[in-house]
Amino acid sequence: MTSAVPPHRLDPDGGCPHAANARLLGRGPVADVVLPGEVPGMAVLGHEALRDFLSRPDVAKAPAHFTALREGRIPEGWPLLTFATVPGMITADGDDHRRLRSLVTKALTGRRVEAMRPGIETVTEALLDRLAGAAGDDGVVDLREHFALPLPMGVICELLGVDEAHQDRLHRLSNQVVSTAIGPKEAIAANRELAGLLAAIAGERAERPGTDLTSALIAAREEDGDRLSHQELIGTLLLMIVAGHETTLNLITNAVRALCAHREQLAAVLAGRAGWADAVEETLRWDSPVSYFPFRYPTEDITVGGTVIPRGTPVLAGYSAAGRDPAAHGPDADRFDIARGDKTRHLSLGHGAHYCLGAPLARMEAAIALEGLFTRFPKLDLAVPEAELPRHGSFVGNSVGRLPVRLSP
Repeated sequence: MTSAVPPHRLDPDGGCPHAANARLLGRGPVADVVLPGEVPGMAVLGHEALRDFLSRPDVAKAPAHFTALREGRIPEGWPLLTFATVPGMITADGDDHRRLRSLVTKALTGRRVEAMRPGIETVTEALLDRLAGAAGDDGVVDLREHFALPLPMGVICELLGVDEAHQDRLHRLSNQVVSTAIGPKEAIAANRELAGLLAAIAGERAERPGTDLTSALIAAREEDGDRLSHQELIGTLLLMIVAGHETTLNLITNAVRALCAHREQLAAVLAGRAGWADAVEETLRWDSPVSYFPFRYPTEDITVGGTVIPRGTPVLAGYSAAGRDPAAHGPDADRFDIARGDKTRHLSLGHGAHYCLGAPLARMEAAIALEGLFTRFPKLDLAVPEAELPRHGSFVGNSVGRLPVRLSP
């Protein structure tokens, strides 16, 4: 391990990561951590160290490189097992990764994403029309439940050709899959139920193919060139649903919280002195929707940021820490500032071969959501102090579990 300093014990219940991140960054860009179940790991936290780590050819994603898993020391109900073993892009390397990624890239072209804009705007307006009716007698509504969640879930389900009837169940199960506080029995049950549901969805699309991404992936599976196994199909759908709605849900939630806490910057955007895209980029940096993302494994002992990471170690990408790294973003890195220069320097959407395929879609969704929300309700504000907001129950996702707001004073 790196030093005599005790490893950082990751809280399965999540919590706000920024204080711990600052403390760890004060020691160095790489930290020893303890994962659930007393599994030792490491996290890369510094911006430059993480950028280097994410692009190294001697770092793999395939579970065969996870020493503890290969040696049988990881139990079936381990809460992070899905991240390590689900077949698909998230656990593929080299040619396999390029093959799987190319299938999704064909369906997520810039032209197709831009063509989704009118539909996203329509869904946004419809959700806003219903928002006031969802508020209680005190004018308070949970914005996460009634706006930040259904928007990206609806968009990704439309992209994948998923029937609206499945959406609530998909959110519940994907939320359990990314939870780091879930028990072994619950983790196993959630993964099995989600895999079964995705198989049923794929079956529906196989019987009634359309122009959606799932139909395209099934068609590709049947071709001789880009063959996709059943397990890879299910894994790809799981990745698209989790990454396509959980992260955008957190991004919208975190951006609303940031703008409510910085009213002068919200006023600047509303007055046209800054853009909604500026608010989205600064939120991605300042309060990344993903805190510690699992896993990558060195294929040999490597040195990152002056620290040796042993071969086969499960390593977390510390996106929330890198976003506030003073070495990269200056001494005021912990200050939210939509006028900050070089906004795309953050790593919150990844870097290198595994850069987020849905980044343009997530950015567009968040900007449309924020513009629609604050144009309709310019005086919207948190209904409780920020410190009283319950945190999302995971150290992977970074957000709050509820967002009670008052739509008008």
